[in-house]
Amino acid sequence: MSDEKVFLVASSPQIHHADSTSRIMLDVIIALIPAGVWGIYAFGSRALTVIAVSIIASVLTEYFMCRIMKKNTLGDYTAVITGLLIGFNMPSGVALYVPVVASVFAIAAVKWTFGGLGTNLMNPALAGRVFVFFSWTGTMTKWSSPAATRAIDTLSGASPLGYLKTSLLDISGNISGPVEILASYPRSGFSLSMSDWFASALGVRIDPVYYDLFFGNIPGCIGEVSAFLLIAGAIYLFVRKVITWEIPAAYLVSFSFFIWMFDGLRFGTGFFSGDIFFHLFSGGLMLGALFMATDMATSPLSGKGQIIFGIGCGFLTFLIRVYGSFPEGVSLAIIIMNIFTAMIDRLTSPKLFGFVKKGKAK
Repeated sequence: MSDEKVFLVASSPQIHHADSTSRIMLDVIIALIPAGVWGIYAFGSRALTVIAVSIIASVLTEYFMCRIMKKNTLGDYTAVITGLLIGFNMPSGVALYVPVVASVFAIAAVKWTFGGLGTNLMNPALAGRVFVFFSWTGTMTKWSSPAATRAIDTLSGASPLGYLKTSLLDISGNISGPVEILASYPRSGFSLSMSDWFASALGVRIDPVYYDLFFGNIPGCIGEVSAFLLIAGAIYLFVRKVITWEIPAAYLVSFSFFIWMFDGLRFGTGFFSGDIFFHLFSGGLMLGALFMATDMATSPLSGKGQIIFGIGCGFLTFLIRVYGSFPEGVSLAIIIMNIFTAMIDRLTSPKLFGFVKKGKAK
């Protein structure tokens, strides 16, 4: 008996990764913490309240749905991530019922309607955000100024993209680009100091608005304003191999190309003159490209499919942001491409070994 070989028969997969869903979600939470802390610093304790309410509402909804569906996914942190991302996509001054509704809709209607974890058609957090955006557009577009640029007598201001979109409707004649339109836009003391230092040390004068955009001294949603900290968090995810390069690279490169090629037409400067860096660091592009478009359940499986997905996100974001009626298009672009994920997978999935198409068998 000892010499007999034992063969185990089991269904695929035969190779397992050591990481669990909870470990991956915990890595994403860790990567988002710096941007969240900055949002709380920039917009005050109200930002912490909005994030906390979003997370609590998501977790409670997950709990009740687990009871109804007789499953248990509370321990995988996916509901926490959904609530955290919804909070990140809210203005700090938003009425608290808005993130609650967004969280309930994201978990109950988007995640569990399709069967729960891993079966949802689109990113739940983005779907929740879009739902409340169109339901309460006024409160969802009322921004608070960050502490670094807040004047004593004003506590609110337009986001850079909103300011640009509105100003273009009122300005006639040719202008050089977004920075010229934002000439009267508040600059922080930090950005002015950085601009002066680079000018004296390197002889290169960079407008202070770029520093504020990159580091996060601008009005906007709580977790989207600091491109620097979002990139830092994404580097952690790359090192941990939680995300891969295909979607973020395809998204950001394609978006940059379309901006560079066409955005200058709005300002009368012609083709290939768009301000790439202004658009890269504005709005929710970094948060969307690095943390939301890369959602495993709603993005394609193959590398080729992920590149197609990313290019589609970049093109749609450019189209909505530049030619649409809204100043931002990240959320809608990703959701639209989520809908095409199944088709992209079907077209780009690798051929099965030994599989022969009908009609070709001999």
